[in-house]
Amino acid sequence: MAEDVNYASVVFKNKNRSRPEAKNKEETVYDEVKEKKNSTEQSPDTNDKKADGRRRHYRLLACCLVTFCVILLLGIIAICVYIAAFSQENSQTTLLEMNRNLTNLNNNLREDNTNLTRAFAVLESKFTNLTAEKMNLTMQNQKLETQNQELEMEKRNLANQIKDMEAKGNELNISRTQWSIDAYCPKDGGRQCKSCQSGWDLLQSRCYVVLNYQTSTDWKTWEEARENCTTRSSDLVVVDNAEEKKYVSDNSWGSSGNKGYWIGLKAEDGKWKWVDGSYLADNSWIENPTDGHCAISVKNEGWKSVNCNNRNNWICEQKALSV
Repeated sequence: MAEDVNYASVVFKNKNRSRPEAKNKEETVYDEVKEKKNSTEQSPDTNDKKADGRRRHYRLLACCLVTFCVILLLGIIAICVYIAAFSQENSQTTLLEMNRNLTNLNNNLREDNTNLTRAFAVLESKFTNLTAEKMNLTMQNQKLETQNQELEMEKRNLANQIKDMEAKGNELNISRTQWSIDAYCPKDGGRQCKSCQSGWDLLQSRCYVVLNYQTSTDWKTWEEARENCTTRSSDLVVVDNAEEKKYVSDNSWGSSGNKGYWIGLKAEDGKWKWVDGSYLADNSWIENPTDGHCAISVKNEGWKSVNCNNRNNWICEQKALSV
């Protein structure tokens, strides 16, 4: 490269120099060679200075290149650090957000677990109760089956009793018919039938019997007296008019005070009611009713209201037989 520069310098000088006279070709070549030689033989200081300049130039260029590379490297590092920091920040933010979401999810799962635990406890309690109820129902079913068997047995027994009662009823009807015939048409009278059976009094198509027991142990409550009349195919006397009232009063023998004869009148719901379901028409015949009281007939004193559980004699009444 130095030779090219020197050559150019020689050529440049040759061009500027005047040529007073022409030279032949050999001289020209000679001169050129000489010039090259002269240029080659220049001083070492000049060459060193040029080399130092080039080295400085190369060092400067190398320093610039190194500086540029360092700056470029630092820039790349800074960019990488920024990207890494940005990525780390984003990653940290994302991780924090994920952590919050997971925390919320965990809390929700805990709450759901608590709710499910409570629901399970409730269901377990219900299951226990249902199991107990099932056992109770099973026991009740067994008891019902036992009761059903007992009822079936009772049903069979009742059926047998009904058959026996029907047979006895038929016998009783026959006996009652015979008894009625004997009562209304006694044999000793040549089978002459009467409107009332023996021992009963006839009044206005009604037959009456006065049960007058001297011993108080034979006296009865109002209900017991009515049951006794029922066994006689009658009921306690029902008074419809003044004539019948006088008959009842006249036949209340030996009565006085609160001891008399039960009649078929009882106080219910603040009213006097007869055993045939009718209500007393003339309230002047007895004092105002008191629930739980029944009426007695006292000779020469009229009717009185006394407790139905008291014990007295009684008068029965039945329809007279048409003959």
